[in-house]
This record gives sequence, C-alpha cells and structure tokens, in this order.
Amino acid sequence: MLLKKKIEDFEIYSEQLKQRLDPSVTIMQGINSQVKKSQKKVVFVDGEDENTLKAAIAFKNSGLGIPMIIAKEKVVKERLKEIGYSENFNIEIVNSTIKEKREKYVKYIFKKLHRDQGLLERDCDRMIRNDRVIWGACMVSCGDADAMVTGNTRRYSQSLQKIKRVVDPRPGEIMFGLNMVVNKGRTVFIADTTVHEYPSSAQLAEIAISCARVVRLFGFDPKIAFLSHSTFGQPITSRTKHIRDAVDILKKKNVDFKFDGDMQPDVALDEKYKELYPFSEIVGNANILIMPGQHSAAITYKTMKTLGGSKVIGPLLVGLGQAIEIAPLRSSTNDIINLASLAAYSSDVIDYKNKKNN
Repeated sequence: MLLKKKIEDFEIYSEQLKQRLDPSVTIMQGINSQVKKSQKKVVFVDGEDENTLKAAIAFKNSGLGIPMIIAKEKVVKERLKEIGYSENFNIEIVNSTIKEKREKYVKYIFKKLHRDQGLLERDCDRMIRNDRVIWGACMVSCGDADAMVTGNTRRYSQSLQKIKRVVDPRPGEIMFGLNMVVNKGRTVFIADTTVHEYPSSAQLAEIAISCARVVRLFGFDPKIAFLSHSTFGQPITSRTKHIRDAVDILKKKNVDFKFDGDMQPDVALDEKYKELYPFSEIVGNANILIMPGQHSAAITYKTMKTLGGSKVIGPLLVGLGQAIEIAPLRSSTNDIINLASLAAYSSDVIDYKNKKNN
C-alpha cells in the first residue's frame, strides 16, 4: 500500500528533494543564504552569451545580488526575446561606450602597466575598448562592482592571462585553482586544477595551507592528502621526492590542520586501508587532495564529472587580489550561477581592501 503524505509547502518540498538528489545543493544553499543578505554587485562579463545571460537573470530573480552584464544593448535585447523574456527586462548593461568609466579604467591600467609593460596610454585605451575581460576586471578593481564571473566563451587560461594584467595575487598568497567534488554524499576538494603546471615542493605546501583556510570557510575540517602514484615512498621514484619534501615543509611550519603523504588516491579516500597504515590520520579520511601537477588534477576532476556521476563546483580561483571567478569553456547556466554566488560570497567574507591575509 502506498502511503501518501500531504505536501504543505511545495517550495520547501522541492528544496528537500533537491538536497536528497544532489548533496551539493546543501553547500550552495548556505552560501546563497549569505549572499542574499549582502546583495553584492556582480559583473557577468560575457553578457551576450546565452548561458551567461540566463545565469545573470537567474541571479537577479533568485535575489542573490545585483547583476551587471557587459554587452551591447542591441544584442542583449535580441537574446532576451530569443530566450522568452521581454527585451526591456530590467538588468544593467555596461560597455565601453560609457565615456566616464572608460576614461577611469584607462587611467587605472595605464598607471599599472606603463612602467611594468611599457604600454602607452593609447594602448591602454585600446584594451579597455576592445577587451571585456579587462573592462570587467577594472570594474571590480575600481570599486564599480564587488565581484566578477567570466569564461565560458574562451579557454580558462586566456581569461586568467587577461585578468592577471589588471589584478595581482593577494600579498603573501599563492594563486591556484580549487574544485569541489561531491559524490555519494561525500565532499572532496582538488587542487591545483588551473594555474601551476608542475608546482614545486614549496608551492605544494603553500597550496595546502590556502586550501585549509578556504575549506574552513565552507564549514569543513581540512584533512589533506598529498597524492602520488606511490604510497609513503613505495615505490621510490624521482617523481615522488618533491611531494615528500612538501610534506616535510609543512611539518616544520607547525600548521593547525592534519595532513600526510605521499599516497595514492584510493589510500587517501578508502577506509579499508586504515589497517595497513594505522600511523596516519589521513588514510581513508582525506577531504583535500593536493595533486602533483595541474595535468593530473584537471584529468581527475573532469573524468569524475563526466563519467563518475559526481557534482563538480568550480574551479575556484584562490589567491587573486579581487573576487573574480572563471567559468570553464562551455559551462552550464547553473555552473555560472554557482561561480557568481561564490564570487559574491568571497567579496563578503574576504576584505580585499586589506592587503594582509584574512
């Protein structure tokens, strides 16, 4: 006999169902509830892209903050009609035709790039007029927006290269990509997925320290595993030494989180290996995986996302001097919304005006 329970509130029931089907919903709900209170201004750089435009509209309609899109007004009106909205939908459109802002941003990057890269003022003017990523990064840097999301229409590395011309890393921090992977109710973070091709031992250690800080902002107790094809030096190869050196560096720093390595991924994640390595608190318990290189990190999370039925959020761009996130090429509308929320959240919990670490 099928027992039927009366549904009093379909909105609450819908959210409960989403949480059971997708545990990442719970994580994002906590972040979204915070950003709804702060109402940050988030600039969506690729405003003429359909998924980006849909994400900006959903961001506004969900009350997550105040979206601004960089686009030509005529193109946006056409896109709005194509996706079923009125061409007069109330969303702020910005572009390089706004003379006051254009002059302001040209002055800003000229001051920054004239000495470092030898650019003339006309070169900077050309950049501002023609490059929306540069324009968006200037908006955040000059205080006209709190956060920014870009990508989706170009490769991640291209967007990152443009952003780094305008925004420096936060002093004393390493910049890297961090992905959140949720599978079967378990959440694991993977780094570095986007920035350093072959991190040195010192860089791996710094990435681990920053990872611990970031995952605590999400409410997790960091347990870090340095991954390799070997486990605690077996087999010993030239490729494992820098990983073991990173572990030694952390031991000397007296950090306030648990870590261990080198170890293979199954040893880090599967509890059945605890009896083989009883001396390690990380074996079977890891929730942060520090990869030996960008190639292995990217391959891992993309394989899990495509074949493993995992929910992947990110990559988050950690260590940059402003609240800016880059969506991978061909991201879904939901992926872009998540990154926009995370950027807004970062701008709320990190004091970017204070150059010291938060």
